[in-house]
Amino acid sequence: MRFPLSWLREYVDVELTPDQLAERLTLLGMEVQRVERWGEDWRNVVVGELLTVAPHPRADRLSLTTVTTGSGEPLSIVCGATNIAAGQRVPVALPGAILPGDRRIDRTEKMGVVSNGMLCSGDELRLTADGEGILILPPDAPLGRPLAELYGDVILDVDVKPNRGDALSLIGLAREVAAATGATVRWPPLEPEEGGDPIDRLLTVEVKDPDLAPRFVGRRVSGVRVGPAPDRVQMRLLAAGMRPVSNVVDATNYVMLELGKPIHAFDAAGIARAKDGRAGIIVRRAKKGERLETLDHVERTLDPDTLLIADAKGPLAMAGIMGGASSEVGESTTDVVIESAIFDPVTIRRTGQRYGLRSEASLRFEKGQEFAMARVGADRTARLIHEWAGGTVARGRVDTNPSEPPDRVVAFRPARVNRLLGTELAIDEQRSVLARVGVRTEAAAPGEVVTVALDPKPIRIEVAPDEALSALIPSWRRDIAIEADIAEEVARVRGYERIDGILPHTPMPPFRPNPVEARNAVREALVGAGLTEVVTPALVSPRHVETFVLRKPVRSVGGEPQPGGDPIGVTNPLSRDRSVLRRNLLGSLADVVATNLRHGASSIAVFEVGKGYAQRGRQPAEWWRLGFAATGAAETPAWNRPARPFDLDDAKALVELVARRLRIEGLRWSAETDESILHPGRSARVDGGERLAGIVGELHPDVLEAWDLRAERVLVGELAIEGLGGGQLPEVKTIAPDRFPAVERDLAVVLSDDRPAAAVVDVIRKHGGELLRGVALFDVYRGAPLRPDEKSLAHRLTFQAGDRTLTEADVDAATSAIARGLERDLGARLRG
Repeated sequence: MRFPLSWLREYVDVELTPDQLAERLTLLGMEVQRVERWGEDWRNVVVGELLTVAPHPRADRLSLTTVTTGSGEPLSIVCGATNIAAGQRVPVALPGAILPGDRRIDRTEKMGVVSNGMLCSGDELRLTADGEGILILPPDAPLGRPLAELYGDVILDVDVKPNRGDALSLIGLAREVAAATGATVRWPPLEPEEGGDPIDRLLTVEVKDPDLAPRFVGRRVSGVRVGPAPDRVQMRLLAAGMRPVSNVVDATNYVMLELGKPIHAFDAAGIARAKDGRAGIIVRRAKKGERLETLDHVERTLDPDTLLIADAKGPLAMAGIMGGASSEVGESTTDVVIESAIFDPVTIRRTGQRYGLRSEASLRFEKGQEFAMARVGADRTARLIHEWAGGTVARGRVDTNPSEPPDRVVAFRPARVNRLLGTELAIDEQRSVLARVGVRTEAAAPGEVVTVALDPKPIRIEVAPDEALSALIPSWRRDIAIEADIAEEVARVRGYERIDGILPHTPMPPFRPNPVEARNAVREALVGAGLTEVVTPALVSPRHVETFVLRKPVRSVGGEPQPGGDPIGVTNPLSRDRSVLRRNLLGSLADVVATNLRHGASSIAVFEVGKGYAQRGRQPAEWWRLGFAATGAAETPAWNRPARPFDLDDAKALVELVARRLRIEGLRWSAETDESILHPGRSARVDGGERLAGIVGELHPDVLEAWDLRAERVLVGELAIEGLGGGQLPEVKTIAPDRFPAVERDLAVVLSDDRPAAAVVDVIRKHGGELLRGVALFDVYRGAPLRPDEKSLAHRLTFQAGDRTLTEADVDAATSAIARGLERDLGARLRG
């Protein structure tokens, strides 16, 4: 929010420089994002006095003026405004002047007469909204004085935090300045001068849903004259970032900025009257199918959850959001009804989101309003309308809930405050600091309860009276609710910078295991293999969830929830493309590949560690997964080899790389033919017992086409790995080197082409006996002299005994047993 410093000084004495004030407010938690010098773009603009005003000899709509700036020869200036007269003091842009928007003023000729500068309107200087006439300055404005010295200002752009709605006002900021400097806050005069009929004869208010509108205060001003607000008011509103409209509307905006209370003014002629002549306002929910033309002249169909200000004929305004065109204050308005209400913050926030309408008023309503401000805001607005637009303020006010609640009590323990802050502040010093922000303190009553937390479940502790104090929270501080809030307030007002840094009192443990050690090991292994890590949104489009479906999802390991169930949709999505939580990572990785292909990349290898989500009934579940995708060249061309594209073996190799890094042994592979998103015959499942499970394969050509994946093949994989969500690597266990040497023997087996390689390994291990220590497949051969339906698998067998050196006969016997087992179990034969 933008705060003009000159306006702020009306409510509190400020002796600090603008930069010092900005620093102090920032330390208080009111971050000043920018200090702007208002008027620094008025260069060479001074105060002048009109000596003569005469018609231009060659143009009916122009005037010839002579102007003095207090020194030197009078200047001849041609002007097209009609509101000027001799003796007035006006802003003069001298030749060479620069106006806002980098507009340069030079000596020019207009209809044969030389003009030495320009007389400026308020709009040209961005001081007022009047662009038709010249800005007329007070008669005592000193001649020749730079305009920036008279009307320049300093604007503080303050970032008010969401929990401090009370600070979205000049009075709120004045309280913060007073807390920092010890000054006293001055309130503006509130009570209007009343006359005429009592309000009860002119206005009635009926609130049909008090929970949504706890208080409604109405006032009426009759006989107003709508026109421009005083120049000083327009200047302040513009400096604060608001567009002046008229004296009546500007009064409501002025009070909103001054007190933080949004106000709305209705043209009384637009409110239906009862038979007794009284205007009748009804606060209610919208009826189904009702329509309202709002002030932006858009006709809107109203939702039944929308809170309205209405009359007997229909809606007048969206409560807390925007008024209606039928009761808009305009030039013909003579009688005004003032609405100053308290609305439910959640209702206002939801209504603003539903219709896409946000305003300065709704921003303040959403953060909650001080109950007493309904009365104060109505009185102050009525007073300003009377001062700026004339008219008579009706005696009294309509108030649907005049009883104001007492101050809330929050008990706290001074010793606990010191414990939280790491300070040793005396009790009297804590009370004094709190008093600077309007928080009074008194001795706690017997049986006082200290509230430690409210969310997710209230935690309250009963303490002895001598341990605690009761803090009486002023009505404008809705953010102070628990003991920790009191501690925060003490630290904030006394100064965070005055709290010495200390080490924790509790001894730290000598060692804490890294909770994501296993995940980091996976990431390091894949990055080392040349893959790039990506992070994609968990929210995807329904098309993702419908396309990338695994009929048999990868089972979870390590005690995580098993996948499966219905997709989880977002209640209020920002867009359809981000409306559903994904169930696996495959669609997200396909998006990354497609994007990179469209941008000209030819070889892509990426991975992601993320979650899948689903729900069974109303119970949601999530699980960690590792996903990867690759396309293009696994090996780039070189002088001694052509390029080699990624294939299924590369995908399997990545899985085995991760397994080795995590010390997972005994992986078992099996062909996968049932998943429709994967290419049949080019996909496989892996089973690593209770530590790893997954699926790898090529995306089906139909998926490539539907997803605009411009590649011949795209390899993908998804793995469930123990410890991926949080866990450490297994301990490394070392064993003494074997005393006796190992013997290696190669064995080539010919068998049917449809037999999986894993089945051969299983049979070898089954019949190898206790001397077999290792089996490794190192070659696959198809071709002559083998039949077309045969293949040859060559394995390297490792034999070793722990108590002796093996002889040739030992190895031959073990090899023969393996050969007989392969022939009997698989119908295989040894290749000669």
